[in-house]
Amino acid sequence: MSTVTPTPTIIGMPEVVEDPRAVIDSHAWRLLKSAATALQALQDADGSVPRPEDHESARAHVDAIISGIRALAPAFPHDGDYLRASVADFERWDAEGFGVPDFLDSLTAFQPQEHRVDGLRHLVVFPMYTQNGSRRRHVEAVLVEVIWPEFIAEVETTYTNRLFVSLRLLDFTPGYDTNSAVLFPETVAMREVPTFTWGAIFQDREAARYRRVVRAAAEITRLDLPDAAARLLDDQALAEKTFVMWDLIHDRTHMRGDLPFDPFMIKQRMPYFLYSLEELRCDLTAFRECVAIERRLSAASELTSIEAETLDQAGLVQFAVIFDRIFRFAITGTRERNYDGLGGQLLFAWLHRRGVLHWTDTSLAFEWERVPDAVIELADAIDRLYWESIDRPKVAHWLAAYDLVRSTVTPHPASRWARGLSDDVLAGPPKGYTDAVLDDEFPLSMFFEALEKKMRPVIASTAGIRGTDD
Repeated sequence: MSTVTPTPTIIGMPEVVEDPRAVIDSHAWRLLKSAATALQALQDADGSVPRPEDHESARAHVDAIISGIRALAPAFPHDGDYLRASVADFERWDAEGFGVPDFLDSLTAFQPQEHRVDGLRHLVVFPMYTQNGSRRRHVEAVLVEVIWPEFIAEVETTYTNRLFVSLRLLDFTPGYDTNSAVLFPETVAMREVPTFTWGAIFQDREAARYRRVVRAAAEITRLDLPDAAARLLDDQALAEKTFVMWDLIHDRTHMRGDLPFDPFMIKQRMPYFLYSLEELRCDLTAFRECVAIERRLSAASELTSIEAETLDQAGLVQFAVIFDRIFRFAITGTRERNYDGLGGQLLFAWLHRRGVLHWTDTSLAFEWERVPDAVIELADAIDRLYWESIDRPKVAHWLAAYDLVRSTVTPHPASRWARGLSDDVLAGPPKGYTDAVLDDEFPLSMFFEALEKKMRPVIASTAGIRGTDD
């Protein structure tokens, strides 16, 4: 029999909440959050509640969730259609016996990209997995707030990205008490896959994580930060705006450029270093565009207030890309096909080989006036690889990509790829190429091995971080 204590019986409705600012402290939200958390203990990995003896408890939790949604709905009139559909999906799930949940109807009704208004809040409740958190499709509930400053609305007119939604986490169930910093519709349990119309990133978590990690790494490496870069570490709101601008341009880049393959690389199994190059390409495109914005606006004789803020943020994005990539990405996560880690290693080594980054006398230093052109040179090399590979067979592109990476980052001594794949592999299907890649094909350098040991507690402390944590 289940040992889970059901949510207390609801007598009548919890109070109706009409002020979105009061939601976090309301009984309705606490009820909903508690019920969703308790329900997770009864759910299987696919989101179902498989044991019949748990259905009574599950029903009590779902009733509490529905009551909470109905009480909170007046505070979110812009989400009225979605919240009504969410109640219907929960009721149907209960009526059909708590099998694998299907929340396609409510997912289709949720359209946050239509309401990109700074400070606007959303209540989001779905059975879903959380990327970089749990792969189990449990019912999760989050309260979020849109980050959409005026200068970003202006930047988006040039770097159009109608699917991009920038959010701040206000409160959440345990699935987001993790490293997850995204809310993607494809994570939701549903009967069929629709055309996705939005994707959301929690910029407050990205910014808070960045500030904590970079502050510690700069101290450990005795890096003398430029004044602008230091401002990011002291100002959470400023850092959030910086990450919005970075991710806005990064996200749209996946669909733009000379792309020899599916830009999101779905429904494909490929060597992980190809994912490294794709994610790095998008980050370096954001860097390149911000350099162009900075140079253009710096040459102007007069700027509006929005242009002045855009100019400032364009410079800050450049620092954010470099430091997040080399200080956090390179040493976060396991060494098992860590594509973001490899991207950070590649950027660091590229800058070091070109003499614009120095690790001398156990101190890190940059020649900042030369850094933009060196970073753009790496972006050009990846773009050239992509353009040339349009005319290449798939596996020939893989081999060319490997050569680009190993020209800067040293492969494992036991690498079959580095020694040269056998004729049997080369003549065989792509699976053989992928299987030959080591889990840690490009191990950490001695610099990063030493840095990772010192940074390990700091990296671990960022799980579940919020913008209000300091």
